[in-house]
Amino acid sequence: MTYYVYILTNQTNTTLYIGVTNNLQRRLFEHKNKLVDGFTKKYNINKLIYFESTNDVESAIAREKQLKGWTRQKKNNLIATTNPSWNEIKI
Repeated sequence: MTYYVYILTNQTNTTLYIGVTNNLQRRLFEHKNKLVDGFTKKYNINKLIYFESTNDVESAIAREKQLKGWTRQKKNNLIATTNPSWNEIKI
C-alpha cells in the first residue's frame, strides 16, 4: 500500500496543513467538499501544493510529525523544491 504525506494551503497561501493518508484522491475530495469538521474546513484549506509517497506507514507518520515540527520558512523551502509557484497539484 502507498501512503502519502501532503501539504495543503488556502487560496491565498497563508495557512498550511500537513496530513497523511493512504488514499490521496479520496482525502482531497473530503477536504474540498468539507466533509470532515476541523482545521481544514474552518480555514478553507483545500489546495494541494506538495506531497511525498512511501510504502511504509510508520515512515509516513514520522515524516508528517517531522514536517509539522519545522519552521514555516523550512516548509516553504520544501514546497519550492518541487512547486516554486505554489500551483495547485491536480491528482
